[in-house]
Amino acid sequence: MSSILNGLADGWWMFYETFWALILGFSLSGFIQAYISRNRMKSLLGDHSAAAVARATIFGIISSSCSYAASGLANSLHKKGADFTAAMIFMFASTNLVIELGLVLWVLIGWQFAAAEFIGGLIMIGLLWALLPPVTRGLVANNRGLAMADEEVMPSQSSIHDAAGFAIGDYRMMRTELIFGFIVAGLATRLIPTHVWTSLFVSGHGRMTQVENALIGPVIACISFVCSVGNIPLAAALWHAGITFGGTISFIFADLLSLPLILLYRKYFGARLTRRLVTVFWGVMSLSGLITDKIFSALNWIPARRSVITSTHHVGLNATTILNGFSLCLVAFIIWAYRHKPGESSDFAVDPVCGMQVRKSDAAATAKVNGVDYYFCMEGCKTSFLARQR
Repeated sequence: MSSILNGLADGWWMFYETFWALILGFSLSGFIQAYISRNRMKSLLGDHSAAAVARATIFGIISSSCSYAASGLANSLHKKGADFTAAMIFMFASTNLVIELGLVLWVLIGWQFAAAEFIGGLIMIGLLWALLPPVTRGLVANNRGLAMADEEVMPSQSSIHDAAGFAIGDYRMMRTELIFGFIVAGLATRLIPTHVWTSLFVSGHGRMTQVENALIGPVIACISFVCSVGNIPLAAALWHAGITFGGTISFIFADLLSLPLILLYRKYFGARLTRRLVTVFWGVMSLSGLITDKIFSALNWIPARRSVITSTHHVGLNATTILNGFSLCLVAFIIWAYRHKPGESSDFAVDPVCGMQVRKSDAAATAKVNGVDYYFCMEGCKTSFLARQR
């Protein structure tokens, strides 16, 4: 019982150290999302040229970091005209290159991991750009020409209320993963003996250690059921337990290989294409982790191992406490702005299943029940909602 309580306390202090980074990331992401139309995204991602891939990457960076929302939106973008490769690159960028992810990495395990996430993320995008077109040829529909179909619907000017709605919606979508991630990471540091980790990760064998750790990282991500920002605390625990730098990075990259997401891909794309995607994703994530490890080793940027946050000395008149205080004020302002509704003419609605805010004009799915219009962030939420109405 003492170990469990200490593990929960460790998880809490990890959350305490990263609270300001999460709030800042969600706030910036919400502001940007409120002023970017997804219809515009569709019209610019009609192929997988270098320009379209660059745009997909930028759109991903400024989107929600939730892995489930990213996969649903990527599927919606493809169905409505975006090139499949561009849509997948958007999905990877929106879960590996977003603001809050880099901030939490920096605070929890060091700037080197934040830099590696960005550099490795770009490497992943390059590999996906090269591999996905030949691997998926003949298995995906050509939707080119459909992208402009929604352009007639133009949203009105966004407001601070809309930005606050996106920030709160992202939190609603990710709260379970975040809570679960911090709890699992805290318990892992206390309840799982070091010899268990060392039995999973080969050590002391040079290149074989590097390769094995990079390959096993995504496997742990698959079975841990933690994705997006929620897997950063567990990554910190794995790094402390002895996994290599490249293995830790490949684990972080593998937020899109969580088992529930694989089942979602099967529903979206079918079993055959999903098998190919999982194979490509796993290979790309592992190879990117290895390449990033090599780059950072050459630059002498791999950090020394340090313990995850386990003590209370972080409370006091210090930078973390001050930043958290400002973040609480920002949270209060966001809640006030969200409750200060502009009226029924708003172009935004709340997904009744997951709580995410969506733009009515380009929602991934819609439904009318008893004369009332509902808007959803992805088809999965719509299916779940309709099942409840029966």
